[in-house]
Amino acid sequence: MAAHKTKSIFARGLRRALLSSTLALAVSPALAQSEPAPAKPNIVVFLADDLGYIDTTPTGDRDARSPNLARLASQGLSFDRAFVASPACAPSRAALLTGLMPARNGAEANHERPDAAVRKLPSYLQAQGYEVVAFGKVSHYEQTGQYGFDHYEHDTFHDDAGIPDAIKWLKTRKDKRPLAIFFGSNWPHVPWPVSGDGFAPGALTLPGKTIDTPETRKARASYYAAIGRMDAELGDVMAATDEVLGKDSLFLFSSDHGAQWPFGKWNLYDTGTRTPVIVRWNGHTTPGAHTDAMISWIDILPTLTEVAGGPPPTSIDGQSSLKALTPGATFAGRSEVFTTHNNDGDFNVYPNRAIRTTRWKYIENLHPEYVFTSHIDQKAPLGGDAYFATWRDAAAKDPAAKQIVDAYYHRPADELYDIVADPGETHNLAADPAHARTLKSLRARLEAWRRVQGDNHPFKGKPHLDESPLPEGAD
Repeated sequence: MAAHKTKSIFARGLRRALLSSTLALAVSPALAQSEPAPAKPNIVVFLADDLGYIDTTPTGDRDARSPNLARLASQGLSFDRAFVASPACAPSRAALLTGLMPARNGAEANHERPDAAVRKLPSYLQAQGYEVVAFGKVSHYEQTGQYGFDHYEHDTFHDDAGIPDAIKWLKTRKDKRPLAIFFGSNWPHVPWPVSGDGFAPGALTLPGKTIDTPETRKARASYYAAIGRMDAELGDVMAATDEVLGKDSLFLFSSDHGAQWPFGKWNLYDTGTRTPVIVRWNGHTTPGAHTDAMISWIDILPTLTEVAGGPPPTSIDGQSSLKALTPGATFAGRSEVFTTHNNDGDFNVYPNRAIRTTRWKYIENLHPEYVFTSHIDQKAPLGGDAYFATWRDAAAKDPAAKQIVDAYYHRPADELYDIVADPGETHNLAADPAHARTLKSLRARLEAWRRVQGDNHPFKGKPHLDESPLPEGAD
């Protein structure tokens, strides 16, 4: 009887030992490594064209109609202090797709391309097993083939078939690799819809540093109509993403710079360089959340690379913002961002550089003897001077209007703004002795950054030395 009891106890002990060993194996690192890795998320990037942070319903302008953008913001994380590298299409997009600032990637003026030897974003994602495609204006017109996408279409100007064809392509895709797809809308880039799409010009609230004329209001209504067309395309892309790729895809929305409006595009004021960035990623971003952490467009490349499972490159200017998309993680963002502008052919030949902190903006105008001009005040094929001509007429009679026009054409060597107290950047404090120390510090930091960047290349384009419009049709 005792022997039987001892044998039974031994058997029970052996079973417990075997069970413990089995459980230990079940959680052992070696066995865990054999489990399939988490699926890589599909990545969708939607880029608007000429849409500033202040020009959208979720972030400021209540006259704009962008319900789909507002819906995306309610579902994801909004970066409220996001800045592009340059307020012109080609250098801004080149910075996004290389993670390098213009002086380092080679695309400093509008219409220029980055150096062929510079590694581009598609290469980083392809190394992680992604198919990477682009439809529409993702880089700059007829430059997309330079970036190494697996497939691209409609990289021309205002090709309205780009977004619909991208959706058709997506719905018939058979490739099993994870997908990174870039949608480039041409809206709200000029030419804007002439009809205004139902906006009442007289009821609009005009942005700061704007002269109120009937022609100006008509132009603003047309710009809002163009935003509405971009928003409709965004809604179509969001629906296709959810249907085909699933709601767990990472969806990123942004724009290459601010509106083609005086003191917007081609300017280093926030109206030119601050753009919306919204990321929706189920299970990661908190719906309707906002962050004040500063980021730059050069940070998108390393962020997407890390999302795809690769290490963020360390030889570029960009820094990964993945922590901002990680639940529970602390993301401080940048303490300062830099922006640059040179020219667009013989238009807006006005090289300047800027440093922006959470409180301060310092702009160094490298040739203050030049007269600032752009497509807006010149007889350009795109933009013209239809409403700006009324600004010049108003300036001849109204001192307040003259102050705005003079500030548009003529800039001092140094501009310093307290962004917290003066978000519209209307009061230049550069000559105020009370801020001399701040000015000196920011100027030194900007100069040091330019030395590291090798930002000392000759400027191109013929500068304007007076306010006269170029002959109609000039390039």
